[in-house]
Amino acid sequence: MLCRGCHDLRIADVLPLARDFDRAGFLADDESCVGCHMERTARTPAAGGPPRSGRSHRLLGPADAAFCASALLMRAERHGGAPVLAIHNGAGHGVPGLARLRSFAVHVALLDADGKVLASRDLAGVHFTGSTGVFNHIWGKVGANIARYGQYPRLIGETGGKDFVFAHSSAEPDSLAVALVRGAYEYQGQKCSAASRAFIPASLWPAVQERLLQQIAEIRLGDPADFTNFMGAVIDANAFATIKGYIDHARQSPDAAILAGGGCDDGKGYFVEPTVVLAKRPGLKLMREEIFGPVLTVWVYEDRDLETALEICDSGSPYALTGAVFARDRAAIVRIADALTHAAGNFYVNDKPTGAVVGQQPFGGARASGTNDKAGSVLNLLRWVSPRAIKETFVPPTDFRYPFMAPGD
Repeated sequence: MLCRGCHDLRIADVLPLARDFDRAGFLADDESCVGCHMERTARTPAAGGPPRSGRSHRLLGPADAAFCASALLMRAERHGGAPVLAIHNGAGHGVPGLARLRSFAVHVALLDADGKVLASRDLAGVHFTGSTGVFNHIWGKVGANIARYGQYPRLIGETGGKDFVFAHSSAEPDSLAVALVRGAYEYQGQKCSAASRAFIPASLWPAVQERLLQQIAEIRLGDPADFTNFMGAVIDANAFATIKGYIDHARQSPDAAILAGGGCDDGKGYFVEPTVVLAKRPGLKLMREEIFGPVLTVWVYEDRDLETALEICDSGSPYALTGAVFARDRAAIVRIADALTHAAGNFYVNDKPTGAVVGQQPFGGARASGTNDKAGSVLNLLRWVSPRAIKETFVPPTDFRYPFMAPGD
């Protein structure tokens, strides 16, 4: 459970997990560094453990606020035989054996505080999920170190999003309102694909607004262990402060009006009410920047200005992760999908712009949202292989001259 005490809970839970790994032969002892562990297992690998030296190794680098889940994931992968080497949170803290991280060969690595992983000549690649700013930093570090490497590292990033729902005048109001609620407020909007901005035609807005506000009023916030609660707390104090900052900006701006929610309470947990902001101009900060919280900003456009609204949707944000169109007019769906071709790597028709199923819906976006290498698909897998073409000649030539060079020809 995430709460004010999550830091203490994290350490208390992770250390026993690390001891479990010790008993399984995953970490040799609490004092060894990851490099020593890799060398030791290369000599005497445990059953199902990391592969011998010369093979690829992986370093899992979770966010500080997701350490427990990552430790459990690492144990599951370990038991499944995957060569996960160790957990590293970027500063060498939290799990025994990481305080003195040394340079070593890695297959998948995240940014470490002292830069040794990204500076290793054996770095093969980085597969990153996180903020656009951190991925830009990783890319810059790799670029600065390019002369060090024994090969060109492959960089894959799935980063931020400012995901949209674009409604046509032919859209059905009930399903549109449900998609906005689910898309914007599930997981408290804390996923890169969450609906964050909506474009609604003026002719449809009164009906959508009525249904949207009615459903928001019925949302329960509380402990996620109680399945009658639709929303829980946001992940930590930093997220709470950031989201509250955007809501305060909307409250103070003459270009915005808060239609629902707006309340923030950090008295017990970090709770933010599901919030709807009406933008009075499309250039509003809340229409452009990623918030990563339960805040939906709506721009109401005149029906006759469809093309202008599409241009604003396409160019109004640097991201291009997910988006959705709602319409019953098939010609309108095709028209809008064509206009927003480059605005979303995952595009949904008459559905919320979130909830891609791994293995069924390859996921990823371009622009500031990442490299669009589609996690969960063969496209992503192929980025991590190095093809080799082999030619074998069964009847080699015995003369350098070609037949057409014979005299008299």
